[in-house]
Amino acid sequence: MDKFINRTKEFIFSRQSSIVSSAMLISVMIIASSFFGFLRYRILASYFTANDLDIFFASFKLPDIIYEILITGALTATFIPIFIKYQSNKQDLDDHISAIINFISLLLALFIIILLIFMDRLVPIIAPGYTHAKVEKIIYFSRLLLLGQLPFMVLGNFLTGIGQANKTFLLSAIAPVIYNVSIIVVTVLFANQFALLAPVMGVIAGAALFFLIQLPLLSDSGYTYRLFIKKTAGLVDFIRMVIPRTFTVIVAQIDATIDLTLTTFLGGGAYTFFYLAQHLQLLPVSVIGIAFSQASLPYLSEIYQSQRMEEFKKIVVNSILNLFFLTIPIMCFFAFARTPLIRLFFGGQKFDWNATVTTAITLSYFSIALPLHSIYYFLTRCFYAILDSRTPFYISVVSILINTALSLLFVFVLKLPVWALAISFSVSMIINSTTLFIILARRLSGLDISLLIGETVKILVAATVSSVGTYYLMKILDTLVFDTSRTINIFFLLITILIFYSSVYLLLSWILEIKEIYLIGRLLIKARNYQKRIVEIYTSYE
Repeated sequence: MDKFINRTKEFIFSRQSSIVSSAMLISVMIIASSFFGFLRYRILASYFTANDLDIFFASFKLPDIIYEILITGALTATFIPIFIKYQSNKQDLDDHISAIINFISLLLALFIIILLIFMDRLVPIIAPGYTHAKVEKIIYFSRLLLLGQLPFMVLGNFLTGIGQANKTFLLSAIAPVIYNVSIIVVTVLFANQFALLAPVMGVIAGAALFFLIQLPLLSDSGYTYRLFIKKTAGLVDFIRMVIPRTFTVIVAQIDATIDLTLTTFLGGGAYTFFYLAQHLQLLPVSVIGIAFSQASLPYLSEIYQSQRMEEFKKIVVNSILNLFFLTIPIMCFFAFARTPLIRLFFGGQKFDWNATVTTAITLSYFSIALPLHSIYYFLTRCFYAILDSRTPFYISVVSILINTALSLLFVFVLKLPVWALAISFSVSMIINSTTLFIILARRLSGLDISLLIGETVKILVAATVSSVGTYYLMKILDTLVFDTSRTINIFFLLITILIFYSSVYLLLSWILEIKEIYLIGRLLIKARNYQKRIVEIYTSYE
């Protein structure tokens, strides 16, 4: 038994040795978390109408603003480089990291108090098109989430940052899965009795588990928490780095809040259609783009600090090409298979045909920017690794202003429906990522641009040709083979065309000699290594 426990502990706290292995582990768990996340959405669509879901999703907006400021702005990108910087000296590590944690905790308490006091004034401002009854429910649920969800999520993400800094990803990757499962279970058990309060309570329970399951990371981190308020060099560095990033997040959250505000003028259910389409588009962005960027930051920081610039530049180009190789075909797939995808993920009993069509069209416009949205997170990590968080901020401000201007034009002047907001998002994201890359290329000087352009063109050709054939196959199968009035047949249709599409894409990639195809082989080798390690644990126990 002791041997089994030790082997299991060794597996859980094992440290990854490369970006590929780290990204793959994160991606696998993000896929699992996303599966339960979209199962959550489907269950919500089965129990509640789109009008009801407007209330549920809008209730997260104000708590999410605080979460994004403290986590995405202050923690995700800046905490890890500082942790690595002081890791060699335990005393320094304990002092500087504790100072940062205590500082963020004080800000969290302050934000919660302010929002609790002014919640009944803020919600009518961000949701002016909703009825008084809708607004009152949003205020009530938002207060519950502020007190019950937000503290656990912020503290849990500190543990996530510590784990990632030590290249220990497993527990941090499992935590979001538990979070989503909790929401599903509580919703199914109590939705009929407590209505929308049931999923809200599921969120609170899931947030608590998200924090608790990661607590063991402290024991393996080499860090000991200390309760004190103290100005340290690490805290000063943290604040200096975090201010531009925080402003970037604030501007982005203002932009997201404007999207919510505009959808309140587009009829009941519009925010739900926008929210669900955006989150489905974020699935590959999270599984591929965000996972890769999270895994890359510790390595990029180490390489830059050791001044291995040629290696740094090579990683930039190869990483972008790897991301394009995986996301460009997904962009095309989302465009031609949009309707069956929406029916599979969100086709609950109370999600009608109009909701399906509107969400599908919105998804197709979101997908236009999917590849550049995926590399956006990697490019920002490149800037953070070289200790520059100002440049992404300035570019984000400009792109968000473009997004806002286009959104206002589409809604109030051209009177377009909710899918127009997806167009404005895609245009601004394309501008954002393209500008980031141009500046990074000039900053580094010597990136292999010809290789990047040549491989990208070949990837686009392979994905486009594969999409045309697969689209007509889907139409034939939908008409003659599968009765897509049933969800199970929609699933089989999508699996069939996905297998065909992937096979043709990989074949064309091999014919066109796209070198990124070898990434698939590397991933399979890594997966086989993980399988061996799991088998070793349980074989030794038997």
